[in-house]
Amino acid sequence: MLHVLETGAAGPAPTLLIAHGLFGSARNWGGIARTLADRGRVVSADLRNHGDSPWAEDHSYPALAADLAELSEALGPPLDVLGHSMGGKAAMALALTRPDLVRRLVVADIAPVAYSHSQAHLVAAMRALDLAGRPTRAEADRRLAAAVPDAGLRAFLLQSLDLRADPPRWRLNLSALGANMAAITGWPDLPGRFEGPALFLAGAASDYVRPEHRAAIRRAFPAARLARIPGAGHWLHADRPAEVAAAVRAFLDAP
Repeated sequence: MLHVLETGAAGPAPTLLIAHGLFGSARNWGGIARTLADRGRVVSADLRNHGDSPWAEDHSYPALAADLAELSEALGPPLDVLGHSMGGKAAMALALTRPDLVRRLVVADIAPVAYSHSQAHLVAAMRALDLAGRPTRAEADRRLAAAVPDAGLRAFLLQSLDLRADPPRWRLNLSALGANMAAITGWPDLPGRFEGPALFLAGAASDYVRPEHRAAIRRAFPAARLARIPGAGHWLHADRPAEVAAAVRAFLDAP
């Protein structure tokens, strides 16, 4: 079973299940979860090979969807499901393979398509990081800067570095993530359609959801609505948290 963080209490609204993106964790969505907890229970999951959830060699979307299905059945379906990036693809795979478990679906800044980019260089940078001498977080950041010059990206990655462990370790199965990178950036040929309400919420400054992706979205999610958050990039929940929470709330509470 996946490790989860729970916020709020069960109420009349369905439980909201949140799935994070690649190299992230349930904690990344803590602010959104707390904002939406007045509606009812919000459960943020560490996906496999991330955070405190179990590790496995298989990191395909059918496997991630099966994890979410197991968790959903334990939480009491149907759930509202929100997924970002890799977690958005896992959420889409869940909705397509087990539509009985999903009431409403929110997909944050990703489409049901294969992407040509790779994050293998980030896996390599994290695996190569020198953790000798139990460095402070500031020192780890300095050491990582040569391979990852973007300070914001380094800060995001370093959230998964456990410096209290002996020896320090990543809370990421970097070996499995690297081996499965083509599957993570890809998209499996999943049969079926999710007929329920779906919101594809993109960052206006991001290029992950493009006009040419709309046909693939409509094909698998015929009731999908598309919206953009002004001033937000791919990490829209970090760039514009209030706007993202408001958009998710309005969609989930709509008649």
